[in-house]
Amino acid sequence: MLLLIPGPVTTRIEVRQALTRDIAPWDNAFRDFLARLRGRILRLAGGVEGQHAVLPLQGCGHFITEAALRSFLPPGGRILVPASGAYADRMIRLAREAGRVAVTLPVGFGEPTDPAAVAAALRADPTLSHVGMVYSETGSGVIHDVRAVGAVVRDAGRRMIIDAVSAFGALPLEISAQPEVDALVFTTNKCLEALPGVAFAVARIGRLVACAGGAGSWSFDLASIYEHAVRSGWGSFRFTPPAQILAALDVALDYLDAEGQAGRLARYTANMRTLYDGVRDLGLTPWLPASRQGPVIVNVHAPADPAWDLQAFVDALKSKGILISNFHNTPSPTFRVGCIGAITPADMAGAVRAMDQALREIGITHREAAVP
Repeated sequence: MLLLIPGPVTTRIEVRQALTRDIAPWDNAFRDFLARLRGRILRLAGGVEGQHAVLPLQGCGHFITEAALRSFLPPGGRILVPASGAYADRMIRLAREAGRVAVTLPVGFGEPTDPAAVAAALRADPTLSHVGMVYSETGSGVIHDVRAVGAVVRDAGRRMIIDAVSAFGALPLEISAQPEVDALVFTTNKCLEALPGVAFAVARIGRLVACAGGAGSWSFDLASIYEHAVRSGWGSFRFTPPAQILAALDVALDYLDAEGQAGRLARYTANMRTLYDGVRDLGLTPWLPASRQGPVIVNVHAPADPAWDLQAFVDALKSKGILISNFHNTPSPTFRVGCIGAITPADMAGAVRAMDQALREIGITHREAAVP
């Protein structure tokens, strides 16, 4: 089955094979492995030994995002979040439910975040200590310019938390070049092309130490994870780790090293272009204009045909070995297709052919957009 969703992604068999052996997570061999793995991730993030720490947390992207919000903002702390889509909305909710104050900056759905608007909001409210930003918004498909926004955050003397969940490993990001960033957070099961089950923060050590003690949660406390590593060694994992998932990640990183970040981005971009142009050739309408379409996910307007049924379309594609999401996050009806994972433009071309067949099978005769 070809998973064309923005995560979990299609993985290589070699990555999945790493799950087949039992691993004792407190064994010294595993400790050596984990310390080495942390070093690989630090280099991938452009971090500096002694200035940045790689902090693993069991679970999904929401877990590590909440941990970053709790760890770097005190209770009642105020963060500006550009409301760029579904995953920015989730950051807002996570902050509020953790007892922090999320102030939203309206961003047109499908529009990039305007650094000037961020700068103006920070000038207007000196109580905002942080900006929280989604790098790759999979709800819309837009990539937001975290470097440009980071520059205005830095100029304002504020801090930043970056949700890089569907960006890390493909989109460029170097934390040492952005000293305003307290943490960037991500998971293993998207652009790293590994499996779900563990998330990471790459965080600034000085800020971790300065903010220690305010998380209000033992489980979601990045300072506690850091303190544990300092105390017990960088090969020690606080609480029981998903050892096999980490072993699979190590294999996936071998493939990323061989391809390179720029090469991975180029492949994903070619995947996106093959899909984007292909669905237009089928008479369908992509949700974003080409100038704003990112390489991670493409949303396509639902056809203006009374026979349209998203689940029926998903089921028809699944019968052909293609699995897409059975929901959408756009304001108007769409179907969404991921362009990331261990897939190629040839796979995407095959998926476009399968979409044509599936539309015919469910009785779609009018493919123009329901919303122009």
